[in-house]
Amino acid sequence: MTKFTEISANSSAETVLDRRKFLAGIGAGGALLALPGCESLGGFSMVDAVRRLLYLSSERAFTRLTAPGGFWDQQVAQIGLSNMLGTRGGIVSSILTSTIFKDRLEDAFADIAVEGAERAAPIVTDAVRLIGIQNAIALINGGPTAATGFLRESMGTTLVEAMVPELGQAMRIASEPLVGELLAGLTGINISGVAQNISTTVDNAIWSEMGVEESAIRANPRATNDPLLIGVLGAGRLL
Repeated sequence: MTKFTEISANSSAETVLDRRKFLAGIGAGGALLALPGCESLGGFSMVDAVRRLLYLSSERAFTRLTAPGGFWDQQVAQIGLSNMLGTRGGIVSSILTSTIFKDRLEDAFADIAVEGAERAAPIVTDAVRLIGIQNAIALINGGPTAATGFLRESMGTTLVEAMVPELGQAMRIASEPLVGELLAGLTGINISGVAQNISTTVDNAIWSEMGVEESAIRANPRATNDPLLIGVLGAGRLL
């Protein structure tokens, strides 16, 4: 085993452990969403039901997005590369001389994108816990992604704005030598611009996945084993 292979193996193991700690952390946040409400729902209100729906949707979405070898690695592996590389002629050709080389570069950017998702997760959790919901019943009775759409509209560009500086820094100090070689070779590259593009793509992926998970929960609330969601969503639309 070469020294580089040993380093890569150790780095991969550390990444898996870090992601497990991250997912455990957002899972622990579920207890914070159990807020007292009206007695007709056993001590919970419709607002609590919407928050629980949003929290579970986000938890599942982030679990899928950050899982090694999962949706993220398969679908967003090339995140930011097209915006960064453009048509830089000989420089790009010399860097991307083989499939293996390109795959390593894509993996490096996938890891940076995962950092963005991990940074966004607690922001979403806090927003779910604190956000004011004017008409919770309408959201419960809404379409398959009504609650996710409401939260995204309420948060605006919060996630993108939070991720841009961090991802720009992650690119500058990336441990993958190929990232450094790429940044050094492409004279005049706008790292902030690339970080903005990556952050926007991460943002879109987060909300898309949350919508998928919300739809799945609405379609089969019993699968959540959550009494509140089963009681509210399982009985059909509320009047």
